[in-house]
Amino acid sequence: MKLDLLAIAAHPDDVELTCGGTLIKMVESGYKVGILDLTAGEMGTRGSPQVRRREAAAAARILGVHRRDNLGLPDARLELNEKSKLAVARKIRALRPHTVILPYWEGRHPDHYNAAKIAYEGCFLAGLKRLALGGEPFRPFKVLYSTVYNFSVRPTFVVDITRQFERRRRAILAYVSQFKPPKGAPRSKVHLPLDRLEQEVDLIARYYGHMIGVEYAEPFLGREMMQVEDVVTLPVRSL
Repeated sequence: MKLDLLAIAAHPDDVELTCGGTLIKMVESGYKVGILDLTAGEMGTRGSPQVRRREAAAAARILGVHRRDNLGLPDARLELNEKSKLAVARKIRALRPHTVILPYWEGRHPDHYNAAKIAYEGCFLAGLKRLALGGEPFRPFKVLYSTVYNFSVRPTFVVDITRQFERRRRAILAYVSQFKPPKGAPRSKVHLPLDRLEQEVDLIARYYGHMIGVEYAEPFLGREMMQVEDVVTLPVRSL
């Protein structure tokens, strides 16, 4: 399958939390969209790899993506090494995505910023003709970074996901083991308390939506300059 858009992240549920609304919107626009999880999230306090795999499949159905893969790299121990980069490169050659969305390259969780580095270098290696990797050499045209939890970073652009927000919410809550734990389950002490995550997701999406005058949005950063052909029809009011 040749994809138009591939979102790569460290753990199942990362994509839903950072760019799930955008993926839904691109599927609705007729694009072929996929997700590549680097780990099974096996080091998480809640849920087993088997449970999280089922939840990831359920979330993918809600998002409407055309495929979801998992590389099975070690959770909480993602490293920028040859094995991890080549694993990504093989998938890039197989899926041939035009655009790739990665986590932002800085953050609290080492897996998240390491996933960004692994995926970027894997995308680069996939295009080397002399790399004996199988498949035809291929390199994505565009690499974007989700900056949703990096409030000190000014995004290059944001995507209006107002119509997609409720469906995105359902995809996030498909991870029952993570976000709707049974009574008596251990409480998480991560930066975004999981038991309050639904409220946080709403507030953050509203914050970025406010930037462009819509209800909900997701932010992205591109390293390259953005090109605009028509300055008369630019969206987002200035005054």
